[in-house]
Amino acid sequence: MTIVANEVDAVEQVATAIRAHNIEVVVVDTKDEARAAVLARIPEGSEVHSGKSKTIEELGLFAELMESGRYDAIRPRIFKLDRQTQGMEIRKLGSAPNFMVGSVSAITEDGALVAASATGSQLAAFASGAGRLILVVGSQKIVPDLDAALRRINEVVFPFEDAQVLARLSLHTILEKILIIYGEWTAGRTTVVLVREPVGV
Repeated sequence: MTIVANEVDAVEQVATAIRAHNIEVVVVDTKDEARAAVLARIPEGSEVHSGKSKTIEELGLFAELMESGRYDAIRPRIFKLDRQTQGMEIRKLGSAPNFMVGSVSAITEDGALVAASATGSQLAAFASGAGRLILVVGSQKIVPDLDAALRRINEVVFPFEDAQVLARLSLHTILEKILIIYGEWTAGRTTVVLVREPVGV
């Protein structure tokens, strides 16, 4: 993959902006490097959670973390519970994992991380519930500002997610909740793996 200079500069500028808000940023060139950067930060056996994310699935991280048996994956535990009678336990498990791995829909040039959701089930862990949050983001998600981030959600991310839900469940999804992460109070809680190579939607 050929990366022109202005693309590299944009990635580095965004990384600098995010770091200024107490968030670690690791800049990598490729998907393989991104995968390695994530796994290096999660010891085997750790409690870990991840929602359905095109980015995380594309990197093979979803299968590794949720299905390999090498980690204490929350998602399989949740699916063994009854949503009608064990809803509170499900909410607690999903909201406060030791490690949360995911992505966002857009990053603004001044370093705001913007995540969108229908139910918000992953957003509690993103915002504060998870002990450690690791977000993997392709450089194609960099946008000028929050207005552009919302346009990207509505014009790029939502149509993709709607098609996925329609194919899987025969119903349309909805966009109900948006989280904007400007920074962290506690240093070391959040890591953004910023990938120059496009990954995800």
